[in-house]
Amino acid sequence: MRLMHVDSSPKGVKSNSRLLSAYYVDLLEKKIPNLVVDYLDLSVDTPPHVTGEFAKATYTPASERTDAMKKELEYSDALCARVLMSDILVFAMPMYNFSMPSTFKAFIDNLVRTNLTYNFNDDGTTSGNLSRKKVIFITTRGADLRPGLSPWSHLDALTPALRSPFYFLGVENPYFVDAQPLQFSDQEARDEALKRAFRDLDSVALEWLKQY
Repeated sequence: MRLMHVDSSPKGVKSNSRLLSAYYVDLLEKKIPNLVVDYLDLSVDTPPHVTGEFAKATYTPASERTDAMKKELEYSDALCARVLMSDILVFAMPMYNFSMPSTFKAFIDNLVRTNLTYNFNDDGTTSGNLSRKKVIFITTRGADLRPGLSPWSHLDALTPALRSPFYFLGVENPYFVDAQPLQFSDQEARDEALKRAFRDLDSVALEWLKQY
């Protein structure tokens, strides 16, 4: 069993999303025998942004790519291989300006690859190759954007921005654990949000572990 753990907060030990993701991975490590964890810190190993050369290389058949094209795709090829090898994907991030950090967007841009993570079918449709992965997104938000509980819930651009590309890649029902609100002005609400997130992570882990 292989798990890929991806953090994207630049805050290091002060990061709540890192705290939560480490907690979740530790839960699984204690319960799944011989679990192999592949860790990626996007604040250290930051994916390159997509360029015109990258786009051209991806749509050139592999057998026809030049050495320069192969070099352009090295990071993306390796990243796709790591994701495809994994059975469990744990993605953690803070919300920045109602969406994801740019490092995780670059991660997605390097991951969405024709004939690697998705395929074009003969009938013109596409099919994703991550359909058998278990995926959880662990996010932290300063504001409370919970639907039905917050007048600001419509400003949550992060959830759909994560759900859509991974649905395209075959992940139909990812899990979301969102710690919110975490603003510093209300310590009581902040503490309760973190407690709620830890409880949610316990519940997801329990559900997953029933299958192993």
